Amino acid sequence: MDYAQLDDRELAARACEGRERAFRELLVRYERPVFSLVFRMVRNRETAEDVAQEAFVKAFSAIHTYNPSYRFSNWIFKIANNMAIDRLRKRELATVSIDGAPNAGSTEEEHRTGFDIPDRSETPEAYTENRELGSRIEVAMGRLRPEYRTAVILRHVEGHSYQEISDIMELPLGTVKTYIHRGRGELKGLLEEVAV
Repeated sequence: MDYAQLDDRELAARACEGRERAFRELLVRYERPVFSLVFRMVRNRETAEDVAQEAFVKAFSAIHTYNPSYRFSNWIFKIANNMAIDRLRKRELATVSIDGAPNAGSTEEEHRTGFDIPDRSETPEAYTENRELGSRIEVAMGRLRPEYRTAVILRHVEGHSYQEISDIMELPLGTVKTYIHRGRGELKGLLEEVAV
């Protein structure tokens, strides 16, 4: 059986039966997205790796609780998000990048070399301005409440729908919309402060 051809729900069902190949395939599919989400929250590679690993251990040990009427991705992201928030509260890690995890949105060459290579069509001045803006956004995002930060990242960086964010954060849809609205407003104010 080719496990790579199965959808997430089928893989989760086989994982419930204890099939190791199903667990491995789910890990392959979600290892990078989960790490990316956690990294954007905690902004520390080592901590993000620990939290992501713990999230998978927790998810796989509780795979029997997964409800297949929901998307598997929302379930695993919810677990990872909750663990990242717990870690933030314990360690008071205060920064996050809206640009995302390392190599998120990078070119293949940047990903391969690990270096930030400027876009050749971008002038040096524009490149510098974009880097400065990225730094200001990072500082401002780090000052948002963790709940606002999560909602803004899930919406504007990860591209999740409001309903998906509601499922991931286990909050009513109206609360999610409020968090995103307030988060954007606070972010705008913080960016103006940082720019001064």
